[in-house]
Order: sequence, then structure tokens, then C-alpha cells
Amino acid sequence: MSDRRDELFSKLKQGVIDFEEEATVEAANDVVAEGIDAVDAVFEGLVPGMEHVGELYEQQEYFVPELLMCADAMYAALDILRPHMKQKSLGVTGVVVMGVVQGDVHDIGKNIVKMMFDVAGFEVHDLGRDVPLEVFVEEQLRTDAELVCLSAMMTTTMVGMKDIIKQIKAKNPEAIVMIGGSPVTEDIAEMFGADGFAENASNALKDAINMLTTLRKIKDEAEVKQEADSQ
Repeated sequence: MSDRRDELFSKLKQGVIDFEEEATVEAANDVVAEGIDAVDAVFEGLVPGMEHVGELYEQQEYFVPELLMCADAMYAALDILRPHMKQKSLGVTGVVVMGVVQGDVHDIGKNIVKMMFDVAGFEVHDLGRDVPLEVFVEEQLRTDAELVCLSAMMTTTMVGMKDIIKQIKAKNPEAIVMIGGSPVTEDIAEMFGADGFAENASNALKDAINMLTTLRKIKDEAEVKQEADSQ
């Protein structure tokens, strides 16, 4: 089973990279028919494939048309796998607001991250793409989300993240803001005042959980100290 599992995951990954929709659909159907974990198929097959596509895009070997065809191949398989995906408890859940910043319509990475948070049991408020600055701020306040994820695929739209982070922090200093996208680096995240950045889709959920765990621990310690001081 292990060899067959690896074979199908490899087929999903390569099908996305080669934008072969028929190949990804066939592999996804085989995953379901053979009782292989659909979540693993997504995160060990489709996601690595799309991440490699992102690298090819950054290296200018792929351009927007190829990117969209790769996404079509991924979504075709995802439509088959999604009904069979069971939530996996990772020990931490919460409310997250996410979206692609204004002027940017590249939402493939954001959609993968959204799916990962969904599977992990988070309450996700997806604002979509080309989202105005003020909408992120309003939605964070409305939902009282502990985490806000901003995505941008272009340097020209990435700069808008700085204003969004500034306004969110002004309204709610405790909100965690994570940014991601191909032009985003650790230095840029620090310069913009973000709490962290996702190097790729796979790291986004893990880093977010680490940050939420740390934040909650700090809050708990502060409450304990406050109670002790008041007695």
C-alpha cells in the first residue's frame, strides 16, 4: 500500500506541475477508490505540486497562463478529494481572517492555505482576492479573529500590507498578522511589522499554530499574574 500511496501522490504532484487535469483526476479517483487518506493526498501530492509551480513562476519559467492551468489541474482533483477529507485535530484552533490584498487577484496560494486551516478545524473567514485595506481591519474587529493572513503575489501590491498591519495593530494590538506570497521575505515581514511570514503553504499552518500557542500562553500567564497581584 505504501508504494501505491507514494505512486498516486507523485502522480498528483506531477499532474499539477504539468497541468495535466486528466492525470490529477484519475489519481484522485484512485485515491478515493483505494481508501487512501484524502487529506494526505492533498498535502503530500497537490500542495507540493503547487508549491513547485510557484517556484517555477518565481524563476520565470512559468507565467500566469501556466499558473492558471496548473491551478485548474489542482482544483479538478481537489473537487474529488474534498468530500472525503476529514478534519484533523492539531491541538489548536481559532478564528482566522484571510485574503489577497487590493490590486492582486492571484489567490491560488491563499486558497491552499485556507484549505489547510479548514481541515485543521479553524473558523476561516475568507475575504477573497483584491480586498481593500479597510475590509481586513473591519473583518478582524467583527470576528475578533486572533489571526489575520495577508497574501500578495506582486511587489506592487505587497506594499499595501504595511498599512493593513498598521491599522489592525492600532485597533487590536494582540491580533497576530501573518503575510505570505512569492515576493514576501522575513526581512519584509519584519519591516512591515508583521508577526510572521509563511515561506510556503505547508509552513503557514504550522507557523500560525506556533504563534497562537505562544500568544495564548502569554495571555494565560498575564491573567495568572493579575489575579495574584489583586489578592
